[in-house]
Amino acid sequence: MRGQSPETAPRTATVNPVSTSASRSVWRIVAAREIVVKLRDRNFVISTVVTIVAIVASLAVSGFLSSRPDKVDVAIAGSDTSVVVDTANTLAAGAGTDTTFTARPVTDRAAVEQLVREDEVDVGLVPAEPSGWQLIGKTAEDDDATTYITAAAQQIALQRNAAAAGVSLEELGRGATVTYDLLERGSIDPGLAKIVSFVFAFLFYLASVMFGMSIAQSVVEEKQNRIVEILASAMPLRQLLIGKVAGNATLAFAQLALFAGAGLAGLAMTGKGAQLGQIAGAAGWFIVFFLVGFLALASLWAVAGALATRSEDLQSTSTPLGMLIMIVLFAGIFLTGTARVIASYVPVMSIVAMPARLADGTAAWWEPFLALALMAVATYGIVVIAEKIYRRSLMQTQGRLTMRQALALED
Repeated sequence: MRGQSPETAPRTATVNPVSTSASRSVWRIVAAREIVVKLRDRNFVISTVVTIVAIVASLAVSGFLSSRPDKVDVAIAGSDTSVVVDTANTLAAGAGTDTTFTARPVTDRAAVEQLVREDEVDVGLVPAEPSGWQLIGKTAEDDDATTYITAAAQQIALQRNAAAAGVSLEELGRGATVTYDLLERGSIDPGLAKIVSFVFAFLFYLASVMFGMSIAQSVVEEKQNRIVEILASAMPLRQLLIGKVAGNATLAFAQLALFAGAGLAGLAMTGKGAQLGQIAGAAGWFIVFFLVGFLALASLWAVAGALATRSEDLQSTSTPLGMLIMIVLFAGIFLTGTARVIASYVPVMSIVAMPARLADGTAAWWEPFLALALMAVATYGIVVIAEKIYRRSLMQTQGRLTMRQALALED
């Protein structure tokens, strides 16, 4: 208008484009938002706390039950049966067990059988003609009684026979020593190693599905609500993907570290402190392997969300990824021997297989480094391809896409 001064003249609004340096760091904002949203999710926080408490409590209860002395009440009748029970206690103590046998003398075999039938005692012991002893149970054999009372009876018989023959017990048993040599020696109990392997596989499955599905749902919701169009005008799509992956990877790492710490604390309560160092080392490697592998898995989950147009499409677009995770889960639980050695070098499968081998002591010190290098190379390749598919499919809202169709689109 005429007469208006330059100070009062209307100005045209302009939007300053985001600088290159700022656009390269905007992923941190996205990552921080992913973390804050998840930490404000009451269900996520409660489930994490409950899982930690359950891990510690289950291991503590297991340790308490295993440390409780196993008392076996034995009804005895006849001469020398008390000697057998005393010898059985000596053998059980020498084997490092907490099993103790308590003798309850009665008059005869009938009285022994009556106490067994009435569940007053766990087992009965009577002489057997012409020589030896007989254990009496109600419905099933008592493993402790079978092991130690039988061994005690045999030891007493050998001592008497040796004395009758005029030789010592050592001379009578000469040449009967049996040693056990392991070709693949591990430093922890095989049963415990199997449990550790199962825990690794289960935690991999839990974290991969929970955080991965969270990424996919976040992507498809932003796409369905057209929020992604606003985000795309404010930041490069590559930065959006990096932020989502980084935020969820940080949360997954923190949660697994808490679970591993809770597991090790609970394991310490079970009295297995001597094996704690090796298991802790394997758990550390598991977290490292998972973090590297999850970068690839998270990128693929983001692709599953980008290929979908509605939340209902996720079941179809995420099926191949879900099958891969299930394969790794079952491989971690059931593979043994050479098959597990091979799996420990296969990317993604090595997340579970290599730490499991480290837990049971069958992997050399250099093997996890080689497996981790292979995992890192595979992760880089997967992330590069996934980022390309993500960018090309995220803005397509006409319908569900396949990976081949997304790759055929132009940037």
